Amino acid sequence: MRPTAPPDYPDDPIAEPVHKGRGALSNEPSRYDSERRIRTTDGWEAEVAATAEDDELPPLRTTLTRDATRTIIARNNSPDIGFDRSINPYRGCEHGCIYCFARPTHAYLGLSPGLDFETKILFKPEAAKLLAAELAAPKYKCAVMAMGTNTDPYQPVERELKVTRQILRVLSDFNHPVGIVTKNHMVTRDIDILADMAKRNLAEVFLSVTTLDRDLARAMEPRASAPHRRLEAIRALATAGIPVGVMTAPMIPGLNDHEMETILDAAVDAGATRAGYVPLRLPLEIKELFEEWLKTHRPDRAERVLSLIRQMRGGKLYDAEFGSRMRGEGPLALLLSQRFAAAVKRLGLNRLGKRLDTSAFHVPESARTALVDAKRDARQMRLL
Repeated sequence: MRPTAPPDYPDDPIAEPVHKGRGALSNEPSRYDSERRIRTTDGWEAEVAATAEDDELPPLRTTLTRDATRTIIARNNSPDIGFDRSINPYRGCEHGCIYCFARPTHAYLGLSPGLDFETKILFKPEAAKLLAAELAAPKYKCAVMAMGTNTDPYQPVERELKVTRQILRVLSDFNHPVGIVTKNHMVTRDIDILADMAKRNLAEVFLSVTTLDRDLARAMEPRASAPHRRLEAIRALATAGIPVGVMTAPMIPGLNDHEMETILDAAVDAGATRAGYVPLRLPLEIKELFEEWLKTHRPDRAERVLSLIRQMRGGKLYDAEFGSRMRGEGPLALLLSQRFAAAVKRLGLNRLGKRLDTSAFHVPESARTALVDAKRDARQMRLL
């Protein structure tokens, strides 16, 4: 039934419609912006909604921008993370996972962690060249390189750009070990490189499987591969002799945590030999984005989920304290940890043999020559 007159509260915020194929519902300015945009209604939206077939907006297009970064290896010294270096071929991620802890990094670019993060992607076309130069540097010391730790190296734009594939070729040429985490079946495209590296004990891959519920996955991770496709990727990688594992992350209490054992069972059946998990993390702007998503897509359980998250985070939606941020605290976090440990033991997961090999690292002669030439060219440019 259509309203006969506009409502008399025109300045109240209204719910954002859903952009098909996108995770975030809004595009609020980042924490560095002093201005805030508030969407309001003058009553006409109610008229439109009464005649519309659904509440979806037209799909948002992805835009690509060249990233002019001069370095490619990112370093960290966090005590909570098991690696000290990583490569991110892209900034932003088209998968659109609503819970992605990398969303706040878009604020450094003057962009929103909301819809901007999944629609305005920066790519690094010089990544392979930069990597070869950094690996060839005399002071470089080899350790496992991580990929997929911030944004997914196999997000949809990789199909055409192939930045990740170029990086893997360089790592292979240098006998440099790599560990990959992804939500995309596209990783199987690079089985030729990864299988060859695996023979030299230089590669392992983890598929992140958050849920086996297709509807939940479609809403929560709209452009990542469907759950069954991720399991197919595990099977394909394992068949090719590539060490493969599963990340049941993030585990969200009251939403998907009940699936942990089922996901691990399915992954082992597909060939996974390793596993990990992380409770949901909601740093900075993600808290508001996730709460907005939850109240729109799962309104019947939103308050319970938020309450359970607070019980795992000392009464807050997030606690950034080292030592607990990756595990949570309290009885619920302990129970999740115990359930994971019991499932891993039952399934025989994480019985690791030899770790990835760092001793075979070497600099190809072509890379040494290229580095010398680059230094010579740089000196000549300074003299001009």
